[in-house]
Amino acid sequence: QVQLVESGGGLVQAGGSLRLSCAASESISSFNTVAWYRQAPGRQRVLVAIITRAGITNYVESVKGRFTMSRDNANNAVYLQMDSLKPEDTAVYFCNSERSWRTYWGQGTQVTVSS
Repeated sequence: QVQLVESGGGLVQAGGSLRLSCAASESISSFNTVAWYRQAPGRQRVLVAIITRAGITNYVESVKGRFTMSRDNANNAVYLQMDSLKPEDTAVYFCNSERSWRTYWGQGTQVTVSS
C-alpha cells in the first residue's frame, strides 16, 4: 500500500512563506501524476498544483506566480513552495498520487494564514 506523508504546514502571517513536503513510500517517479489539493473548512477539496511523470507542472489560477511545485526523485518526495501567502490559502493541504487507475492520499497538513 502506497503511503504519502505530508509535512511543513503551520501558522504564518499574510505575505509569508511555507514549504510543504510529501514523502512517498515508493518511487515518486512511478506515478502518472502527483498533486497537491487543499480543503478549506466547509468547502470541497480542490486541486492546487500537479506534476506529471514527465515533469510538467500546472497550477490553479489563484496560486499561479505564488506557489511552485517540484519533485525530488532521489528522495521520493514532492514539495510545494508557497510564497506571498494570503488568508484565503488557509486549508488542509493533501498530497495525492495516481498510478494504474488507483489514487492515493496523504493525511493532510494544516496551513493557516493570519491577516
